[in-house]
Amino acid sequence: MLQNTKVVVTRQLIDEAQRLLDANTDLEIVQWKSEKPCDRSWLLSNAKGATGLLVMLNDKIDEELLDTAGPQLKAIASFSVGTDHVDRDALKKRNIRLGYTPTALTDAVADLTVMLILMAQRRAGESMGKVIKGEWPQMPWHPLLMTGPQIRGATVGFLGFGRISQASLQRLLPFGIKRVIYLTSQPGQPVKEDHFGLIKDGAIPIEPAKSWEQLAGESDVVVIGCSLTPSTKHLVNTDFFAKMKKLAVIVNIARGPVIDTNALVDALQNEKIFGAGLDVIENEPNIQADHPILKQPRCVLVPHIGSANIETRAQMAEESVENLLAGLKGEAMVNEVEL
Repeated sequence: MLQNTKVVVTRQLIDEAQRLLDANTDLEIVQWKSEKPCDRSWLLSNAKGATGLLVMLNDKIDEELLDTAGPQLKAIASFSVGTDHVDRDALKKRNIRLGYTPTALTDAVADLTVMLILMAQRRAGESMGKVIKGEWPQMPWHPLLMTGPQIRGATVGFLGFGRISQASLQRLLPFGIKRVIYLTSQPGQPVKEDHFGLIKDGAIPIEPAKSWEQLAGESDVVVIGCSLTPSTKHLVNTDFFAKMKKLAVIVNIARGPVIDTNALVDALQNEKIFGAGLDVIENEPNIQADHPILKQPRCVLVPHIGSANIETRAQMAEESVENLLAGLKGEAMVNEVEL
């Protein structure tokens, strides 16, 4: 069924996944043999006649690419949980299937969420910076030296309450948080899926927020875990920060543009909030050393490493190949986007 089928792969894959792909000797595999991103021109020139594409988060899947590939294109597998790099409408009208890897990275991103919360509350970036700059000897101990709010007793607010947010909550419960509120695309409505039985268990109150104003105003920790859509872009803005508590921290493990970066810089600079922990930011990875966010000592920014553990990336790679092969054969994908 796959004989003489052309597939284009835009990155060198992890060994296990590469072996899985290469085992399909009937495929004509055209692959960018590097760990660095492929050139757009390379992708366009090689996509012509392809039946399947295996792409990365930074590969833009748009009308231009799909038209170049041609009408025989059946399946695209994205090595990602996010799909905002894909024009879904363009795929839907061409009846092209889209696979992705949302479940593989749940644990890894949830672990990082807890790390960023603790780093933001305990001023880890600021503290490390002082040590690196050799300023520790000039910091005589005093009772409030480098202090921040504790997580025990906190109300945690989740903007978006899907699998990753709920896995993050699962990890936060042993810290003794007292309450959770969450906001979905249906304010005030209970979330549809209780992935880990946390709501059913009822160990602490877990309630839907009626509005973003409630979420911002009542939370000691705000975790951004929603998709990037026109309605969520810059949802966290100057008005949102104005509602937050002065000792609250905000963490973004979703997509950078959900937070208005200029508004965040202002909120940190003028102490409207206590701190921030970011795995993602607008215009990443083009964050130069003189970027205003890097001048904010109470902001911890890491370079989109949410899924960056060895086991997770290996699983994502293998699932991407499995999704691609299933799409070519007309079989069920491991995870498929409903277009």
